[in-house]
Amino acid sequence: MAQLTEQIAELVQPIITDLGFELVDIEYQREQRGWTLRFFLDKPGGINLDECALASREISTLLDVEDIISTAYSLEVSSPGLERPLKKIADFERFTGELAKIKTLEAIDPDQSGKRRKTFTGILSGTEANNILIETQDKQPVKLKISLDQIDKANLQFEF
Repeated sequence: MAQLTEQIAELVQPIITDLGFELVDIEYQREQRGWTLRFFLDKPGGINLDECALASREISTLLDVEDIISTAYSLEVSSPGLERPLKKIADFERFTGELAKIKTLEAIDPDQSGKRRKTFTGILSGTEANNILIETQDKQPVKLKISLDQIDKANLQFEF
């Protein structure tokens, strides 16, 4: 499945770039009503419904011509939303200073207190090589350096 989504990403990336959008993520999964291919696109200032529709038409045409998906599927194109996923090192750099939630693959003891955990919420403070820097919002804030390879999932967090 991952190989197919990577192949699709390579195929559609030039179109998405030409439209002035960023490909944030692709999901291809079986849902109750069948297979769904979902694209999450963004641009500075956000992406609107008309832009999603335009991207959908362009992507659909390309996928129909290339015919790389053998099963029937529904195509969806949308914004990543306020709590957009952070996947690439460039995402973490772009959103430095923003509140984020990071889940790691393995538990970490951030303050050497003996309490290991996998979930950290805090302010992104930049990157260093292939590491994400975050200052946690714990009672005793801790500055953490987490390797991108250690991250299972990361999202911006919306504050009310």
